[in-house]
Amino acid sequence: MEDAPKTEGEGDKKIIHVYPLVKHSDMNEEMRAEAIEISITACEKYAPNYEVAAKTIKETMDKKFGSYWHVVVGEGFGFEVSYETKHILYLFFGGNLAIVVWKCS
Repeated sequence: MEDAPKTEGEGDKKIIHVYPLVKHSDMNEEMRAEAIEISITACEKYAPNYEVAAKTIKETMDKKFGSYWHVVVGEGFGFEVSYETKHILYLFFGGNLAIVVWKCS
């Protein structure tokens, strides 16, 4: 039996994870699940515009869990923040898109 011919560049495929990969969180399970859902929905809806996605996530978190939420959506950044205990989420989505959601009072 003959192997199927390989197309050009097949060996150079990049694996992109389409599920959210949580790198750090100290939120309770219910809040974390809700924050992940809000974040993924906003990033899918406003895929080319990270600023609008971040603003949408922030406004939704403010309504659901009280004021003073902050959000960063983007690629290739580092961060160091002060936050209220049990109120931070850092995740990756769709490959190298990072989302950081935290609350400080």
